[in-house]
Amino acid sequence: MTQRGRKPKPTELKILEGNPGRKPLNDQEPKPEKRAPKCPSWLEPEAKKEWKRMAKVLESMGILTKVDMTAFSGYCQAYARWKEAEEFLSKHGTIFKTPSGYIQQVPQVSIAQTYLKVMKDFCSEFGLTPAARTRIRMDIEEAAKEDPMAELLRVKN
Repeated sequence: MTQRGRKPKPTELKILEGNPGRKPLNDQEPKPEKRAPKCPSWLEPEAKKEWKRMAKVLESMGILTKVDMTAFSGYCQAYARWKEAEEFLSKHGTIFKTPSGYIQQVPQVSIAQTYLKVMKDFCSEFGLTPAARTRIRMDIEEAAKEDPMAELLRVKN
Protein backbone atom coordinates (compact mmCIF):
# COMPACT_ATOMS: atom_id res chain seq x y z
CA MET A 1 0.00 0.00 0.00
CA THR A 2 1.46 3.38 -0.98
CA GLN A 3 1.02 6.53 1.02
CA ARG A 4 -0.60 9.51 -0.70
CA GLY A 5 0.28 13.15 -0.37
CA ARG A 6 3.27 14.72 1.26
CA LYS A 7 5.41 12.66 3.55
CA PRO A 8 4.91 13.66 7.17
CA LYS A 9 7.41 16.01 8.77
CA PRO A 10 8.98 14.96 12.08
CA THR A 11 7.33 16.65 15.06
CA GLU A 12 10.71 17.99 16.25
CA LEU A 13 11.10 19.91 12.98
CA LYS A 14 7.51 21.18 13.23
CA ILE A 15 8.28 22.49 16.73
CA LEU A 16 11.50 24.15 15.55
CA GLU A 17 9.53 25.75 12.69
CA GLY A 18 6.93 27.07 15.14
CA ASN A 19 4.21 24.67 13.90
CA PRO A 20 3.25 26.86 10.91
CA GLY A 21 0.28 24.61 9.97
CA ARG A 22 -1.17 25.03 13.48
CA LYS A 23 -2.33 21.42 13.39
CA PRO A 24 -2.18 19.45 16.63
CA LEU A 25 1.25 17.95 17.17
CA ASN A 26 1.68 14.23 17.70
CA ASP A 27 2.27 13.91 21.44
CA GLN A 28 2.59 10.13 21.09
CA GLU A 29 5.57 10.28 18.71
CA PRO A 30 8.65 8.42 19.99
CA LYS A 31 11.25 10.81 21.40
CA PRO A 32 14.69 9.22 21.05
CA GLU A 33 17.58 10.61 23.05
CA LYS A 34 18.95 13.74 21.37
CA ARG A 35 22.48 12.46 21.10
CA ALA A 36 24.49 11.68 17.99
CA PRO A 37 24.94 7.99 17.28
CA LYS A 38 28.42 6.51 17.11
CA CYS A 39 30.02 6.76 13.67
CA PRO A 40 29.88 3.34 11.95
CA SER A 41 33.27 1.78 11.27
CA TRP A 42 32.23 0.69 7.77
CA LEU A 43 31.85 4.23 6.41
CA GLU A 44 34.35 5.35 3.79
CA PRO A 45 37.11 7.61 5.18
CA GLU A 46 35.66 10.74 3.56
CA ALA A 47 32.21 9.84 4.91
CA LYS A 48 33.70 9.56 8.41
CA LYS A 49 35.15 13.06 8.05
CA GLU A 50 31.74 14.40 7.08
CA TRP A 51 30.16 12.54 10.01
CA LYS A 52 32.64 14.15 12.38
CA ARG A 53 32.06 17.59 10.84
CA MET A 54 28.25 17.52 10.95
CA ALA A 55 27.22 15.24 13.84
CA LYS A 56 27.91 17.77 16.61
CA VAL A 57 26.16 20.55 14.70
CA LEU A 58 23.01 18.48 14.21
CA GLU A 59 23.16 17.19 17.77
CA SER A 60 23.34 20.75 19.11
CA MET A 61 20.28 21.65 17.02
CA GLY A 62 18.44 18.75 18.66
CA ILE A 63 17.85 17.07 15.30
CA LEU A 64 20.31 14.16 15.26
CA THR A 65 19.41 11.36 17.66
CA LYS A 66 20.73 7.91 18.46
CA VAL A 67 18.18 6.27 16.11
CA ASP A 68 19.23 8.34 13.07
CA MET A 69 22.39 6.36 12.36
CA THR A 70 21.14 4.81 9.12
CA ALA A 71 19.81 8.02 7.59
CA PHE A 72 22.84 10.05 8.64
CA SER A 73 25.17 7.30 7.37
CA GLY A 74 23.36 7.48 4.03
CA TYR A 75 23.97 11.22 3.87
CA CYS A 76 27.66 10.85 4.76
CA GLN A 77 28.27 8.04 2.23
CA ALA A 78 26.48 10.01 -0.49
CA TYR A 79 28.67 13.00 0.35
CA ALA A 80 31.85 10.91 0.09
CA ARG A 81 30.85 9.41 -3.25
CA TRP A 82 29.72 12.77 -4.65
CA LYS A 83 33.04 14.34 -3.61
CA GLU A 84 35.01 11.50 -5.21
CA ALA A 85 33.15 11.93 -8.52
CA GLU A 86 33.60 15.73 -8.42
CA GLU A 87 37.33 15.39 -7.74
CA PHE A 88 37.62 13.04 -10.74
CA LEU A 89 35.77 15.55 -12.94
CA SER A 90 38.01 18.40 -11.76
CA LYS A 91 41.10 16.39 -12.62
CA HIS A 92 40.00 14.66 -15.86
CA GLY A 93 37.17 16.78 -17.27
CA THR A 94 33.61 15.85 -18.15
CA ILE A 95 33.97 14.48 -21.69
CA PHE A 96 36.22 12.12 -23.63
CA LYS A 97 36.65 10.99 -27.21
CA THR A 98 35.69 7.39 -27.95
CA PRO A 99 37.93 5.20 -30.13
CA SER A 100 35.47 5.76 -32.97
CA GLY A 101 35.81 9.54 -32.64
CA TYR A 102 32.59 10.44 -30.83
CA ILE A 103 32.56 12.84 -27.91
CA GLN A 104 30.99 11.27 -24.83
CA GLN A 105 30.30 12.30 -21.24
CA VAL A 106 32.32 10.47 -18.57
CA PRO A 107 30.22 8.33 -16.18
CA GLN A 108 31.31 10.42 -13.19
CA VAL A 109 29.02 13.25 -14.37
CA SER A 110 25.88 11.18 -13.79
CA ILE A 111 27.41 9.63 -10.66
CA ALA A 112 27.99 13.11 -9.20
CA GLN A 113 24.46 14.20 -10.13
CA THR A 114 22.91 11.11 -8.58
CA TYR A 115 24.74 11.47 -5.28
CA LEU A 116 24.08 15.22 -5.18
CA LYS A 117 20.35 14.44 -5.39
CA VAL A 118 20.65 11.81 -2.65
CA MET A 119 22.53 14.30 -0.47
CA LYS A 120 19.91 16.99 -1.12
CA ASP A 121 17.14 14.63 -0.01
CA PHE A 122 18.99 13.79 3.21
CA CYS A 123 19.85 17.47 3.76
CA SER A 124 16.15 18.33 3.65
CA GLU A 125 15.42 15.62 6.21
CA PHE A 126 18.00 17.05 8.62
CA GLY A 127 17.29 20.76 7.96
CA LEU A 128 20.64 21.32 6.22
CA THR A 129 19.55 23.49 3.29
CA PRO A 130 19.00 27.25 3.40
CA ALA A 131 15.31 26.73 2.59
CA ALA A 132 14.91 24.10 5.32
CA ARG A 133 16.63 26.36 7.85
CA THR A 134 14.29 29.27 7.13
CA ARG A 135 11.47 27.14 8.52
CA ILE A 136 13.31 26.34 11.78
CA ARG A 137 13.02 28.56 14.85
CA MET A 138 15.25 27.75 17.79
CA ASP A 139 13.82 28.09 21.29
CA ILE A 140 16.22 30.56 22.96
CA GLU A 141 15.02 29.73 26.46
CA GLU A 142 15.47 25.99 25.89
CA ALA A 143 18.95 26.54 24.44
CA ALA A 144 19.90 28.63 27.47
CA LYS A 145 18.91 25.77 29.79
CA GLU A 146 21.32 23.46 27.98
CA ASP A 147 24.16 26.02 27.78
CA PRO A 148 25.27 27.49 31.14
CA MET A 149 27.26 30.27 29.42
CA ALA A 150 24.18 31.37 27.47
CA GLU A 151 22.24 31.45 30.73
CA LEU A 152 24.90 33.64 32.37
CA LEU A 153 24.92 36.03 29.42
CA ARG A 154 21.12 36.23 29.39
CA VAL A 155 21.00 37.07 33.13
CA LYS A 156 23.55 39.92 32.73
CA ASN A 157 21.51 41.65 29.98
